[in-house]
Amino acid sequence: MSDHTALSRSVAGRVAIVTGAASGMGKATAKLLASEGAKVAVTDLNLAACEAVARECGLNARPYALDVADAEAIKRVVAQVAQDFGAIDILVNNAGVSSFCALDDEAYEDIWHRALAVMLTAQQRMVRAALPWLRQSDAARIVNIASTEGLGATPGDTPYVAAKTGVTGLTRGLAVDLGPEGITVNCICPGPIRTAMTDKVPEEHKAIFAKRRTALRRYGEPEEVAHITLSLVLPAASYITGAVIPVDGGLMARNA
Repeated sequence: MSDHTALSRSVAGRVAIVTGAASGMGKATAKLLASEGAKVAVTDLNLAACEAVARECGLNARPYALDVADAEAIKRVVAQVAQDFGAIDILVNNAGVSSFCALDDEAYEDIWHRALAVMLTAQQRMVRAALPWLRQSDAARIVNIASTEGLGATPGDTPYVAAKTGVTGLTRGLAVDLGPEGITVNCICPGPIRTAMTDKVPEEHKAIFAKRRTALRRYGEPEEVAHITLSLVLPAASYITGAVIPVDGGLMARNA
């Protein structure tokens, strides 16, 4: 490829699967992709919530109930998406769960297994299920959503930290494995973002944390993460793979 002007900055007509798309960053990503002309499979646990998001996305979206912790459900839903849309070009692994838990808590083992099942194991399963169709795309793109908890750690959050750190490693491994086929795999690490997971944090605490920890002195919005995802799934984003990108308002850059 010698003419860089031939690289497309449009996802119009591309088929995208977004997990955890009923709210927060997943919803923002599904809506943004649809607004840019992509055909979007809106997946999450609750079908009614997916249907609501799909309506907001317009004619380019369809809803699918999916528990990403269920291996057989992943195979079934991914195959159904491919049948309904005729292709899969983009996979956004966004589904997540809150997993704060003290090491000596009686529920720790259950929370640990759920965290890894939903936020790490599910991502490789989604990739493997979608791979036959991604291989047929001329611009296959995978974006795994991790967290700044995969780059550092907060006390009492080891299940989440372990899962999200695993996502950064999985991303690099997949990038190396799939690179020869032209399939790019990148990872976004959101910092403090206004989502359902952070709704329970009082506004005054959000403000204190953001001013103390982020360079921009504020929480981010789901749409700000979605726009970075969009940038990574463009056909023109053909020479970036294995990247781990913080979208954190400068949290990881700031020492004090």
